[in-house]
Amino acid sequence: MGLVCAKDQPKFVPGPASSYLSKQTVDKLTIAAIPYDTEEVAKTAFGKVDPNHYGILPILVVMDYAGDKALFLENMTVSYVAPDGSHIEATPASEVPYVIAPKRPSVGGPTSPIPLPRKGKKNPLNAWELQGRAFAAKMLPPHQSAHGFFYFHTSYFNASQLYITGIREAATGKELFYFEIPLVKKEP
Repeated sequence: MGLVCAKDQPKFVPGPASSYLSKQTVDKLTIAAIPYDTEEVAKTAFGKVDPNHYGILPILVVMDYAGDKALFLENMTVSYVAPDGSHIEATPASEVPYVIAPKRPSVGGPTSPIPLPRKGKKNPLNAWELQGRAFAAKMLPPHQSAHGFFYFHTSYFNASQLYITGIREAATGKELFYFEIPLVKKEP
């Protein structure tokens, strides 16, 4: 089995932030948030893996910046706010595979005195798409865009929001106003 190169992976390119229904603009920064809450939508970004099936809600965040000063994103925090007001912090992409608990070894049954390698079942949340498409930008240069997924251990609820804080101007350290983006979906 050979290694899979990034050039062999299908390309995932979202539209500009302004093209989405759920968006907010503050100080020339437009952020859109799109919940990938159905198998059909998840397939467009993650292929065969549907994180929702395992209790993980992926939310695509697209940032388009029209300002002239670079933005520092390293201390940015992203929370999913449920309709009851409870905040759920984003699960780092590197921790998503561990949401599925390992299976306990079976006790009893036929055993071999010689340890034989057994083919274990692959963890579906350990797919390259989940980490490879996670939001990873630490800086947003002037007149540039960034996008990626944040993962939340929850389901999608109507009237929920994405709450983003900690975005700062790189030169001055001045924090931008927080973003509170309603997660609305298109009507069928």
